[in-house]
Amino acid sequence: MQNMGRTADILHFAWGALRGYSLRTVLMLCAMAIGVAAVVVLTALGEGARSYVKGQFASLGTNLLIVIPGRSETAGLSPSTLMGETPRALTLDDARALTRSGRVRRVSPLNIGSAEVSRKGRVRDSVIMGSTHELLKIRHWQVSQGKFLPVMRWSLAQPVAVIGSQVREELFGSEPALGQWLRIGDRRFRVIGVMGSEGRSIGVDVQDLVIIPVASAQQLFNTESLFRILVEARSRAAIPAVKRFVIDTLQARHQGVKDVTVITQDAVLATFDRILGALTYSVGGIAAISLMVAGILIMNVMLVAVSQRTGEIGLLKALGANRRQILAFFVGEALLLSAMGAAAGLVLGELGTLILRQAFPVLPAYTPPWAVLAALGVALGTGALFSLLPARRAAAMDPVVALSGGR
Repeated sequence: MQNMGRTADILHFAWGALRGYSLRTVLMLCAMAIGVAAVVVLTALGEGARSYVKGQFASLGTNLLIVIPGRSETAGLSPSTLMGETPRALTLDDARALTRSGRVRRVSPLNIGSAEVSRKGRVRDSVIMGSTHELLKIRHWQVSQGKFLPVMRWSLAQPVAVIGSQVREELFGSEPALGQWLRIGDRRFRVIGVMGSEGRSIGVDVQDLVIIPVASAQQLFNTESLFRILVEARSRAAIPAVKRFVIDTLQARHQGVKDVTVITQDAVLATFDRILGALTYSVGGIAAISLMVAGILIMNVMLVAVSQRTGEIGLLKALGANRRQILAFFVGEALLLSAMGAAAGLVLGELGTLILRQAFPVLPAYTPPWAVLAALGVALGTGALFSLLPARRAAAMDPVVALSGGR
């Protein structure tokens, strides 16, 4: 109880001192609040960017491997890569060979290009994706109307298309799109479905997409090669084995040449996670520097305050306050100031993150708990640390000299 009484006395003294110099208190509160708010907002930005990237990769699919034609060398880009050449193109037969493993759940060959899409005088350029029935489940997309590409032989070029919602709106307006014909380049396709998924997924806007059978895309773009092959493993644990199977299978099919690159979703995500994690810690550290500046400001202002309050210090000592109590009074004042500034900073920071989330809905800008605790800890720590010098100076004053105003 005695300790609680002493703490209450210290807080009462500190609050009275802060109220006595309101302008100075407000300025120091602002400095501390801005520092804490900066930590909260910047770490929220970093965590939001990391969560956004994770969500983008999750939208690609689960347990996904992406097969890219051309060997990626650690020494850098080769001249053939710079010229847009690859040792050997990927084909439908290559993709079909990758289905011959019990660890592989699905395989989807992919062709991508751009073409003019038109209907009854309405024309627009769209991204054309050639693929198979398996693409829908691999990419976790949804169809809002009709159906997706039917199950059929990959080499069969059927004139059917699944269109994005934006394409449907621009070409058909209020008319029904299902069963209608549209023209892609110089070929006609019947609309059998409309995509329900929205948003961008690693550079592809599903709403602006037109999906046709892969063989139809090869005819449309006059090519036998594939842009990518998407391979879905049956489990996360099977990914390394599936990667080795893909490399060995394609090497055997390409006369023993390793001329493909297999990217695993986890590997790319881990790289981005490390980069964005380091960025979050860096910007949080930079923002924490402002808290150190606020601590230095507290120290400088309190040093001036000690010289201005020598009479008050002398009176406390004349009433029996010892060195430790004087030290506790001034450190308590700095801690109370830091705590109030940190609380105000948290409120400002949360308001700032709320504004960010409203302005950029796709960015989940939420402050991680460790950043909040770190900001509070650094704020209180700097307040206590930088108040020690002026507090010790006040505690060391001679009471007679202090009562005389330092003269």
